[in-house]
Amino acid sequence: MGMDKKFDIVVLPGDGIGVEVIQACLAMLDTLQKRVGGFALALDHRPGGAQLYADTGTAFPDESMRACERADAILFGAMGLPHIRYPDGTEIAPQLDIRTHLELYAGVRPIRAIAGVPLPLADPRAKDIDLVIIREQTEGWFYSRGRADVRGDEEAYDACKITRKGSERVFDFSFRLASRRKARNPAKGKVTCVDKANVFTSMAFSNRIFWERAKHFPEVAADHCYIDAMALNLIRKPWEYDVIPTENQFGDILSDLAAGLIGGMGMAPSGDIGDAHALFQPSHGSAPDIAGQGKSNPTAMFLSAAMMLQWLGERHDVRACLDAADLLETAVDHVFAQHLVRPHEFGGGDGTAEITRAVVDAIQHVAADR
Repeated sequence: MGMDKKFDIVVLPGDGIGVEVIQACLAMLDTLQKRVGGFALALDHRPGGAQLYADTGTAFPDESMRACERADAILFGAMGLPHIRYPDGTEIAPQLDIRTHLELYAGVRPIRAIAGVPLPLADPRAKDIDLVIIREQTEGWFYSRGRADVRGDEEAYDACKITRKGSERVFDFSFRLASRRKARNPAKGKVTCVDKANVFTSMAFSNRIFWERAKHFPEVAADHCYIDAMALNLIRKPWEYDVIPTENQFGDILSDLAAGLIGGMGMAPSGDIGDAHALFQPSHGSAPDIAGQGKSNPTAMFLSAAMMLQWLGERHDVRACLDAADLLETAVDHVFAQHLVRPHEFGGGDGTAEITRAVVDAIQHVAADR
């Protein structure tokens, strides 16, 4: 192992099922490292979350943030519990502080149908769903978090902030991603900007920047859709979309809707990516209603780890990480395509332990084919 490329990974289990899916993920990654070789993950476990806030008055210690600054990547479970809140009534969400502090401006939400997973859309084309929603995560309506103008008990105002810098970098990120996806699949290569530019001046401003940046990527098709129409189109024809950049709040809503199209939040991974740092987490929350029962589906966590390995491999030119990411996705696909597990949310009886065992076994015995 002395020749392996080592990466320092901060692990933030957090609250509820975040702890459970992280534990499952680390067990899976241990098997994956041994199977592939060529890289090693040095894990640095750090505290944070709603329960920590309730116990200590601090949701995310400075030492945890400093560790995130130094890390090669961050692996995140889930943070927040509905019954534990700040004095202003908002939930504990250190992940939002991390995004802002590390400028993780691109919230990458892949939405891909996996064979064998029950899909809610009856149209046979649903099996071809393969798109990525990109949330701009440093501006938009979320910018007003902690800055609200509350006037007594009568009025409260939240502001939307959109800048040229924020718009340019998230649009460029989206076009570069679409270009890479087109290189792997000629049917891809389209970016659809989603906003409400017909109503909000800030979004009309951002929309103009989108078309400016599109000219720099002539190999990628550029398109536009209003948020209300996109909510409809993701139900009617999601297979027609590729990369969808949008304002943070709109992306928050659309990514949950889109996750429902591929089986739910337990199947939806995500990455929060900036120019220098990245965090990877399942799209679901802490799910306190099932925490401690062994029912959580770790698939989204596993696929988020695959995204982390892909990012590390591309960023540091480490082929072993790319191979590991491919093998992990292949193993997950195999487990569901062969109907080896049926998670609780699909009416089955397989929970965290059963799904983890199946994926680990597939990693050991199934060859990557992508």
